Amino acid sequence: MPIKTTCPYCGTGCGLIVEAGDNTLSIKGDPEHPANYGRLCSKGAALNETLDLDGRLLQPEVDGKAVDWGRALDAVADGLRQTIANHGPDAVAFYVSGQLLSEDYYVANKLMKGYLGSANIDTNSRLCMASSVAGHKRAFGSDSVPCSYEDLERAKLIVLVGSNAAWCHPVLYQRIARARRDNPDLQLVVIDPRRTASVDGADLHLALTPGSDAALFNGLLAYLHAQGEENTLFTAHHTHGLADALHAAQQSSPDVETVATQCALEPTAVREFFRLFARTERVVTVYSQGINQSSSGTDKVNAIINCHLLTGRIGRPGMGPFSFTGQPNAMGGREVGGLANQLAAHMSIEDAQARERVQRFWQSPRIAERAGLKAVDLFRAVELGTVKAIWIMGTNPVVSLPEADRVRAALERCPLVIVSDCMADTDTVRLAHIRLPALAWGEKDGTVTNSERRISRQRAFLPAPGAARPDWWIVAQVAQRLGYADAFAWNSAAAIFREHAALSGFENAGERAFDIGALGNLDDAGYDTLAPLQWPVTAQAPQGTPRLYGDGRFHTADGRARFIAVTPQPPRAAPDAQSPLRLNTGRLRDQWHTMTRTGKSARLSTHDPEPCVLLHPQDARHHGIDDGALVQLANAHGRVVMRAAISEGQRPGELFAPMHWNDRYTAQGRINALVAAHTDPHSGQPESKHAIAAIAPLPAVWHGLLLSRRRLQPHSAYWSVSRIAGAWRYRLAGTDTPQNWPVFARQLLCVPESDPDWIEYQDQAGGRYRAARLAQGRLDSCLFITPTGELPDSAWLESLFAADALDAQQRHNLLTGRAPQGMATGGAVVCACHGVRAGAIRAAIDAGAQSVEAIGEITRAGTGCGSCVAEIRGLLQHPA
Repeated sequence: MPIKTTCPYCGTGCGLIVEAGDNTLSIKGDPEHPANYGRLCSKGAALNETLDLDGRLLQPEVDGKAVDWGRALDAVADGLRQTIANHGPDAVAFYVSGQLLSEDYYVANKLMKGYLGSANIDTNSRLCMASSVAGHKRAFGSDSVPCSYEDLERAKLIVLVGSNAAWCHPVLYQRIARARRDNPDLQLVVIDPRRTASVDGADLHLALTPGSDAALFNGLLAYLHAQGEENTLFTAHHTHGLADALHAAQQSSPDVETVATQCALEPTAVREFFRLFARTERVVTVYSQGINQSSSGTDKVNAIINCHLLTGRIGRPGMGPFSFTGQPNAMGGREVGGLANQLAAHMSIEDAQARERVQRFWQSPRIAERAGLKAVDLFRAVELGTVKAIWIMGTNPVVSLPEADRVRAALERCPLVIVSDCMADTDTVRLAHIRLPALAWGEKDGTVTNSERRISRQRAFLPAPGAARPDWWIVAQVAQRLGYADAFAWNSAAAIFREHAALSGFENAGERAFDIGALGNLDDAGYDTLAPLQWPVTAQAPQGTPRLYGDGRFHTADGRARFIAVTPQPPRAAPDAQSPLRLNTGRLRDQWHTMTRTGKSARLSTHDPEPCVLLHPQDARHHGIDDGALVQLANAHGRVVMRAAISEGQRPGELFAPMHWNDRYTAQGRINALVAAHTDPHSGQPESKHAIAAIAPLPAVWHGLLLSRRRLQPHSAYWSVSRIAGAWRYRLAGTDTPQNWPVFARQLLCVPESDPDWIEYQDQAGGRYRAARLAQGRLDSCLFITPTGELPDSAWLESLFAADALDAQQRHNLLTGRAPQGMATGGAVVCACHGVRAGAIRAAIDAGAQSVEAIGEITRAGTGCGSCVAEIRGLLQHPA
């Protein structure tokens, strides 16, 4: 029977339909889900490739030894109890994740704040949307996103700022693209220092100086006021603070020319953007990490909101400021109080009345009386030893937090590290004293909330493997062992949801925006069949609420929105002689977070199989770097090694590197090791978009390509690994030449000297070596070494792993390192949805295809999620 569930990737919250067949699972988009209407991105389309149990944590472990749940839970409870007894509740911390379901989040928050009595629980959502939370609360009195996805179709102008939605929210970007095709009057402005895939087809691209967004939107506010675009009826009756905000804007950004200078833009481009915004009533401003991940991210959010408040463009169809969240349940975590400075149900921890209300509802022995430590400060407290026990759930901070090497060192010294995870080997799990096996997506049951406040059910369709258990169950079991059995006695996710919903409506007569009290009496059958709906869900709005603030009433004490005076601030990290380049970090199209799920998929690992840093041709020439060469990036915090990719889309003096790679997939690719731990003073969000670094070629004396059916562990100056069909693909490089290549190769591939299936070729004078191992005629592994980067095309080699046995000619080709004559090499995969390589697209162009649509008809490339369309268009323009 088909099961409806929700995608586990970005904050879009796409609905899925999963159907089991004979030893197969079909996963497709749900055409009835209002977030995606059946569409999926490349990651969602490849979910069935990530469901195997390879690498899963399936048994509790204490000090490296497998134990039963009783011993593991006792160890956690004893460790927390002893730490609190000796050092107080603030010596304990939880670090949770937007990968958790709302029910998991709720239980962890209740235990920490209402029973342990500390607010030291924070979430990795702090790294992606905390500035938006703070900006919403300052402007609206509540962390409430006012818009709905349908506003994207109803707008006349969409401003996409600090968001590469084509890659990071592909389904929403395709909704925008379709709306533009259906309505040619809908215009798109993209504001981003980089020329990303989202710029493809935009009416205007403002490649502004990184960090200058507040100056731009302050300038827009001053321009709108000067042009008479203020909605005076709205501002007079529904807002406060306009005079101060306008004065600050006029001081910092008085005219177009000043803004253009501050943002390094042409005045004509700035004037065109301002003119478009001023003349268009229905404007949606979409923003994401490029705004949030800044030491002044909250001010940037408010600078955007100010422009919508001035014009009254909020709360009505087709208009408003719209934050796209990064994780599947970042919004749900905010609802249950997963952030250190919140209580459950969007109540404020600084509000004594709210604290009393929550404690009374929970009937808890205590309640946290002040905000806890936000993510960066929390791990700094671990480093200093004031936090002595930390429980990390469903996230990988050793990779994702700034100054990542420092975070790893802090956890190495922490007396008690507990990790709940579904994977047995992550950079963080490796440091755990206690490892608790959690359920993964597909096995979990509960709810998530997407970027438009839409609550959707995540339904299990796979059995729990091994001893893995739900995160809420694990936390509740520990709470019971700590003596709180009655308060943590749920027997299902549905029971937790009912309590969560009831708390949201408890003593809430509309003062608090988050209210799903109408769902507080939902029975198990109703929970099982709960359809997606947007909060608030109340007796007055039992089917949910599409958008907020249409009545001009906000959730401040007087019901008026607040303008915030913004003084633009530069990024905290400024290039200098030692680190002369700006470094921006972010996501790739086909990978997710630290690759524990997407890294399993061959389809998703082909577009970007290894970590690359993008740099402008001018910088490449200046630093002596060739396209595809290995480079080292370094600053005072750390060092990474990546492959260079020269791109005209980069601004000179700026680098871009992906955040996904970690110690399981590359030698030194954890880019957050270079990101300084500068944070926004209001939100605590790190400045991940504004690091600095030096770049230099890696002095490699040899390069290698290795394919193996077995997962290996190289030990060279550089290595990266990616999944291919039936095997693993490694790129290698070394700064020292091994004395004996045959010995090196056999050790690398774990092949004894007496293995009869080993074949090899060596050119000692030329520094070239090739070897392969066959197992009963099938190719088990192959290795190619060269003093240059000229290595065989891996697409041909990958095809050999599909053969039951290799014939004499194929063995000969292996040792020569050359594909058979006439065999197309294929090149890199461009379309991950349909596995279409660049070679097939070029062949279609050679056959006469002269448009993206024509190429799609021949190859299917670009007909899936559409996130590859910009790359296809690039091949059309430069087919060679």
